[in-house]
This record gives sequence, structure tokens and C-alpha cells, in this order.
Amino acid sequence: MREKGLTAIALKKINRAKVYHYIYEERLTSKLQIVKDLQMGLSTVSQNLVMLEEEGLIDRNGSFDSTGGRKAQVIRIVPDVKISLGVGILKNMFHIAAVDLYGEAVHKDTFCLSYENSEGYYDEITGRIKEFMKEKGYREDQVLGISIATQGIIAPDGTCVTYGPIMDNQDMKLEDFASRLPYACCLEHDSKAAACLELWNHRELDSALVFLLNQNLGGAVITNHSVHKGFSMHSGTIEHLCIDPAGPACYCGKKGCLETYCSANALEEEAGVSAEDFFKNLRKNERGRFREIWESYLFHLALAMRNCNMVIDSPVIISGYLAPYFIEEDLEYLLKEINALSPFPMLKNQLILGTHGQYTPAIGAALSYVKTFISQV
Repeated sequence: MREKGLTAIALKKINRAKVYHYIYEERLTSKLQIVKDLQMGLSTVSQNLVMLEEEGLIDRNGSFDSTGGRKAQVIRIVPDVKISLGVGILKNMFHIAAVDLYGEAVHKDTFCLSYENSEGYYDEITGRIKEFMKEKGYREDQVLGISIATQGIIAPDGTCVTYGPIMDNQDMKLEDFASRLPYACCLEHDSKAAACLELWNHRELDSALVFLLNQNLGGAVITNHSVHKGFSMHSGTIEHLCIDPAGPACYCGKKGCLETYCSANALEEEAGVSAEDFFKNLRKNERGRFREIWESYLFHLALAMRNCNMVIDSPVIISGYLAPYFIEEDLEYLLKEINALSPFPMLKNQLILGTHGQYTPAIGAALSYVKTFISQV
């Protein structure tokens, strides 16, 4: 009897998960459609719908157009019954993104705060995170967790930063945040977090190369539908590809890294203006100094993309802070330069443009708790 009881309980859990995941994927559906597509009995589906509705995981909102009989109720999941928070930490600021169960950033904000490894800094940033949650009206039990994305290589066990010359944050520890916040917390490399978002948005991709065009350049490799981390957690650090051994000095201590040619910092330093002003001037004048700077930037970016594509034959995703500034003309120019350097032509649809700009790492980081929740329902 006990064995049969456990089997019945297990079957109920399986059916509940099937119904929820079906609704999640369909977004809008009806009871009879669930019965038909899952080939479940009407009473079984009805019981699971009642259960999920009582838990607040789904709701019935409106009706489908009538096809001659009684109008079918629209069933959907409740996207914000749970939310996950992503925090993207930079040297002089941090971004916050609250993400719902579909990975949509429902609230975003940016705060100016210079990083330092001090009790005061961690008190300040966690205090602002709590204020953000309060202002947005999120209950403590509604929050799945907080993922902190930072510039730096994260230890394999996720407890600390092991390499962080940009922010000098090699002493940053997960406990610095977790001890001050009433939520589950994790620590992630910002580039890997960005790749998670791009993979979420392009689920058809098995492999891809991600170029994170932030103030400091970053990158990631996607293989077998997951972000490749590597033995020492530094897979995908394309920013340290050597473009010219006699080139400009990089923060890593070497010379001629791609960082010194294709980061947003490098672009702004060369132009002498902010990225926003650079692109305003660039779009006003078809030729001139800004066009020369931009074409040089795209040439070096194309060179790196070509070289990486020789190792990983896959689409290339342009992501991060500078991505929203790209226009079709830029992508065409970049593709032309890539193919001029490569024996294997890249197709236009293999060059993909990200859409979330500077918030990409924060949103991507938040997805880790969303994926865990969905898989466990």
C-alpha cells in the first residue's frame, strides 16, 4: 500500500508539472486544449488547474472567441508570482533588474556608487537593494533570490572573486552580500551572466560566441546549449586576445589585448567624448574623424570575431552597452570585414544583435533563479 501511495503521489507531481509547463510554454491556453495536447483526462486536468490556481501559480483571465459553443476561459501562468533580482556591479555604479518568470525585466534602475572592499560599501549597496524591493512592492516570500554579476573571474564554488583587476575586487566574497540580505544569493561573472540572457533569448542556438561590448570588453562561449566556464572559469575571455603584441597596455599587464581596441572605454578615449555623443556625431556625418574611429573599431572587432569563429563555428552575438547603438549599416560593414579576413564566409543571420544594452549582465544573472524555479514546479 505504501509503495502504491508513493507512486500515486509521484504521478500527481508529474501531472502537475506537465500541466504547469504546458501553460508556461503556450502562454495562453484553455482547459480543453490542455486535455487534447497532453492527452490527459478532463478530471485530471481540472484537478491540477484548481491546485495550481490555489497556489497562485496560474489564473484565468478572459475568454477566447467563441467557435459556436461556450467560450473557453483563457488560462495563463502568473508571471510575477515570483521574481528574481539581478545586480550588475561596475566600478562606479551598479544596475538592478527585477525579472519575472518569463525572463522579462519588469523593473530596472541604475545607482551611482564607487566600489571599494569595505563594510560601508556592502552596507550601502545591500541597503539600496532592499529599498528598491520595498519601492517596487515586492514581498520577501515573492523573491526567488538575488544574483550578483560582477567584473571578475568567480571561483568554481561561487564563493568569491579570484581575479578582478578592473575593479580591484579580488577580495569580494558572496558572504559580503548574503550576510546582509534576507534572500538566497549567488555570485556570477558578468560576461557569463550576459551569455545566459542571450541564450535565453535565442533558445534555438546550440553554440554561439558572445561579445559583451561594455565599458570593459567581455565575452563568453556557448556550447551544447550552455555557457562554457572552463577549468579555471576563464573560458570566453576574448578581451585578452592579443591583437598586436606591441599595442597599447591593457589592465591585465600585457599589451595589445582586444580590450584596448574594442571596449567602450577604448572607443570613448579615442573619440574624446562619451559613447552617446560619439554616436550622435557619427550619425550626423558620413565621413570624418568619428567615421575613421568607428571603422577602425569595427575592423578590430571583425578580426577578433573571425579568429574566434575559426575555433567555434557558430553565430556571433553582439551584446552589452554598445549593442543598442549598432544600426544595420554597421552590421553590414562588420560582416564585410569578417568575410574579407575569413576563408569561410559568415552569413548575415549568423551575426545577432542583443537588445538589453547595459542591463544585460543584471538581467542574465537573475535568470539563474528563474530557471531553477520553473524546473522545480
